[in-house]
Amino acid sequence: MRIAVYCSAKDAIPEEYLMLGDALGRWIGEHGHTLIYGGATGGLMSRTSDAAKAAGAHVIGVIPPRIKAAGRLATNCDYLIEVANMSERKQRMRDEADVIVCLPGSYGTLDEMMDATSSAIVGEHKKPTFVVNYKGFYEPLKQQIEVMRSLHFIPEQEAYKPIFVDTLEELYNKINN
Repeated sequence: MRIAVYCSAKDAIPEEYLMLGDALGRWIGEHGHTLIYGGATGGLMSRTSDAAKAAGAHVIGVIPPRIKAAGRLATNCDYLIEVANMSERKQRMRDEADVIVCLPGSYGTLDEMMDATSSAIVGEHKKPTFVVNYKGFYEPLKQQIEVMRSLHFIPEQEAYKPIFVDTLEELYNKINN
């Protein structure tokens, strides 16, 4: 299975979040999956990809020139896809993946998550998007989704929506099913 992981590239985050990347990457590799990620260094991106690679995963990076020019190109990719910009990066990662996983992150992670969700809503793909709500990280987002639903900006019966999980074990069970 080809698993795209969207996550933080910041190093100065709590160690427990970095360890979350270690655990997910290790699981991807140990179960013979392929990791697709942003191809850059830092934070959860490095930890997830390094752990996946160490556990035997095939690692695919997708990187635009601005990140590469900033000296952030990862060296652990088995295959590197160079794209023109961040918009193309999101689409290429989504297109290459069978499943999308969102770990905690910032604006870029939210952008990727919303892009995967909105593109599925209009029928561009049917790949599940899992959001790891580790220690309630995404609770405010879940609350905002409920506000949008209560005001009918989101239909009560959604044809597609992100799947929130609270633990990696819950994520693994849902991916395996």
